[in-house]
Amino acid sequence: MNDKIRCLLVDDEPMAIDILKTHLSKIKKVNIVGTCNNATEAFNLISIEQIDLIFLDINMPGISGISFAKTINSSIKIIFTTAYREYAVDGFDLHAVDYLLKPISYERLLDAITNYSNVHQKSSSQILENEEALRFIFIRVDRRMVKIIFEDILCIESLSDYLKIHLQNKEVLVVRETITNISEKLPSQEFLRIHRSFIINTSKIDSYNNEEILIEGRSLPLSRSYKEQVLNYLNNFQ
Repeated sequence: MNDKIRCLLVDDEPMAIDILKTHLSKIKKVNIVGTCNNATEAFNLISIEQIDLIFLDINMPGISGISFAKTINSSIKIIFTTAYREYAVDGFDLHAVDYLLKPISYERLLDAITNYSNVHQKSSSQILENEEALRFIFIRVDRRMVKIIFEDILCIESLSDYLKIHLQNKEVLVVRETITNISEKLPSQEFLRIHRSFIINTSKIDSYNNEEILIEGRSLPLSRSYKEQVLNYLNNFQ
């Protein structure tokens, strides 16, 4: 039985298609069924081919990715790709598996594929080729590149162009970075934006309600703009 993830790539930029093809070719459990330059071509292809997952550009001429996504069968899952961060909310409103900001790195795409796998109850080992997903990042602190292991992070706090990274050992690293930039480097199935100023490690949550999340005795605010997304995510674990 062929258990590969059957993917369709839809983007009006040939270079963007090439980057996705190069990244996906490294993942053995992915099968690229086809590529399309616009929504009309994609609609015709999914009517004759079985597709599991679409990598879909949002900003395309004619029919946009958002409009196209509203027309397809809900059994076909979507990972949105775009150069425009402001479209992210629209993408998640359509229950997209993930949202990738161009230029897309291999590590970020691999994270998205793993996220798709988790949603569909496939183990990560089925998806990853012969390598482990990265479990750390390097962040510049003063003049050094410091290794930060994901499971050591409690939460990340934004102070304009600076961040406080709160670690398990009560150490706090202050780095010059924006919260948006660092969020793109973190595994989306483990870290959650709960406020314009806070990202949390979901495995570190002690308790929560509609207003706050407690992590090691610290109360972190759950903002109105992120509340629905956060609570929907956390409700999956009840």
